[in-house]
Amino acid sequence: MKQINKARLTIRPSEIKDVRELIDLDHLIWTEDTSPGPMLWRSQEDFLLNAPPGSQLVALQDDKLCGYVGFGCPSRMESNRHVCEVNIAVHPNYQRLGIGRQLMEAIKEHAAAHAIRKLRLRVLSCNESAISFYRECGFMEEGRLREEFYLGGRYVDEIFMSCMLTGGNGYGDRLA
Repeated sequence: MKQINKARLTIRPSEIKDVRELIDLDHLIWTEDTSPGPMLWRSQEDFLLNAPPGSQLVALQDDKLCGYVGFGCPSRMESNRHVCEVNIAVHPNYQRLGIGRQLMEAIKEHAAAHAIRKLRLRVLSCNESAISFYRECGFMEEGRLREEFYLGGRYVDEIFMSCMLTGGNGYGDRLA
């Protein structure tokens, strides 16, 4: 079994130099089983409009980008600034090695430091391994849109999950 060398794993905010690897990872990870539609970026500029530097925490093993957790405010409303929506992707060659868990811990710490009280995410009901992973990371189901998508010849629910954080007081800072 492949193992990760935790001493050589770095988690840091994304930088402009990461764009090509982030785009490649998105194209690899976001499929019909993990997303309602393919994540197809037309260009690096298109990607940067949606995911500017610093809007993800990236995991690097020996300087190779192996995963990320993206984050941002779910709306522009002041009353919603204490909530952060996240999405996570780990390269298939690095899955089940603890990188996803370390990314989740890192985003929890980062969010709490910016007065975020709640992390939320969405997941397809057919992505059972992701749902299990999120539960292990402290997320709980908050709601479900039944048969929200038609994918691969079947109707799929969209599940909303959240994790409450301690230490986030006030209205929250802008994370990205």
